Amino acid sequence: MTRTDVVSPTDTRRSSQTYILATAFLTLFAIVGLIIYGLPFFYDFMVKEYGWSRAVVTSGNALGKLLVAPLFGFLAGWMIDRYGPRKLMLAGALMAGTALVGLSFSSSLPMFYLFYMLNAIGYVFGGPLPCQVLISRWFDKNRGKAMGIAYLGIGAGGAFAPQIITALEQNLGWHLALISLGILVVLIAFPMAFFIKDSSFEPAGELETTTAVPIRTILRNPNFYLLAIGSMCSIGAVGGISQHLKLYLRDLDFSQAHAANVMSFVLFSSLAGRVLMGFLADLINRKYVMILIYLIVASAIPLLLFPDFPGRIYLFAIIFGIGLGGDYMIIPLMAADLFGIRALGRTMGIILVADGMAEASFPVLVGHLYNEATKSYAAGFYFLIALALLGAVIVAFLPKTRGIRSMEQRA
Repeated sequence: MTRTDVVSPTDTRRSSQTYILATAFLTLFAIVGLIIYGLPFFYDFMVKEYGWSRAVVTSGNALGKLLVAPLFGFLAGWMIDRYGPRKLMLAGALMAGTALVGLSFSSSLPMFYLFYMLNAIGYVFGGPLPCQVLISRWFDKNRGKAMGIAYLGIGAGGAFAPQIITALEQNLGWHLALISLGILVVLIAFPMAFFIKDSSFEPAGELETTTAVPIRTILRNPNFYLLAIGSMCSIGAVGGISQHLKLYLRDLDFSQAHAANVMSFVLFSSLAGRVLMGFLADLINRKYVMILIYLIVASAIPLLLFPDFPGRIYLFAIIFGIGLGGDYMIIPLMAADLFGIRALGRTMGIILVADGMAEASFPVLVGHLYNEATKSYAAGFYFLIALALLGAVIVAFLPKTRGIRSMEQRA
């Protein structure tokens, strides 16, 4: 064999990293981008056809995550740390796709809540949690950039979701459009995850020389609660806007197509946010990047309350999209810095439970604060601004992560 025929371990690892990155991208594209940002596009159809209120149509997401996340979040994290993410990703993809098919014919609230719970399990098993662990295990030096690239899948999926759904709904009706979306989720997320080999992980250097941190040690650390509560505030603010954005636009008499374009523009802007914040996370202290993201979210929402002026909605879409892009991505980076890679699955399993509860419950509260008589979201949006600012304040008390040793490195 000639020298040029030899495949070096470095080349093999790079090839594996590329596959892992592509898998995470497509998984997040389907299970988060298409579903999380696609389902709200169906809310006005449900309100009109079933006579449900805005609080009711957003309560499915809330009930699913409030019941499912506490029961399955930590379990999923423990299983990923122990057995690897592949099997959970496969199961999650199938459950998420099935849930969308079920929601397409759920005209009663019990069925509606049942399939939303199944969707929540699919999200926990197949969504951000296993992807975060995959990226953190395979990338060390450029972890922030890698996480940013993988999380582009959420922005891309969310940006394409309104356009795909609009085309499907116009040609098939909203019921068949939802079924088609469920099938598409499985076709995108399942195949790439199927060929991951958990036993072939080549973990980053710190995994080779450190021991796992007991979860009780993490739970005794005040920084865990600062990270969890701070992220809950910002994720809750983002979820409150995302879940109600189409309903807000329809109140302004935006057409289905125009509303879809605005929602897509938000998610296209989030692509820039993910790349920018991932780049900054590798350059400067991640705590400051996290605060910046939360302030961006808080500064975007007032634009929805201002008197109308040319370009107002699209200016909001740009600013909010940038904050949205960095919001979810920065949390696992901070958790990995503070608590280490070996405990990331369990740590994020708990934090994602908390974030999921916030993301699910605050949109329902905004729905209750909505003034039906005046068609005003003012009270709800003021609350979300305060929530995002509170998150920034809480995160300010976290230690600087650049240059500190993680808990597992000190163990």
